[in-house]
Amino acid sequence: MTRVKRGNIARKRRKSILEITKGFRGSSSKLYRTAQQRTLKALTNSYNDRRLKKREFAKIWVSRLNASVRYSGINYSSFQNQLKSSKVTLNRKICSQLALYDKNSFERLVAFIKP
Repeated sequence: MTRVKRGNIARKRRKSILEITKGFRGSSSKLYRTAQQRTLKALTNSYNDRRLKKREFAKIWVSRLNASVRYSGINYSSFQNQLKSSKVTLNRKICSQLALYDKNSFERLVAFIKP
């Protein structure tokens, strides 16, 4: 039986893993076996954290809105309810940006939806 030389394919596979781990600390970026484990963990974490990022931003928007709306004498829950009943279709992100950057517009919005 003839000998099979797998050098190019194996090298290409290893090289792609080592390129992903470029910048990792210690042997995680130098040795293939450790790099492979670190890559798997890093890709798993990045997948999970892309979803966590959305939750974290939603929490920030809600807490900002709650703090801003309490100056007007209502809480976040009733603010959201009044937004919905007034048929105002602004989401949490836009409302929190209004509260943060354009206080006059936000106050007018709160005055508009207040019963």
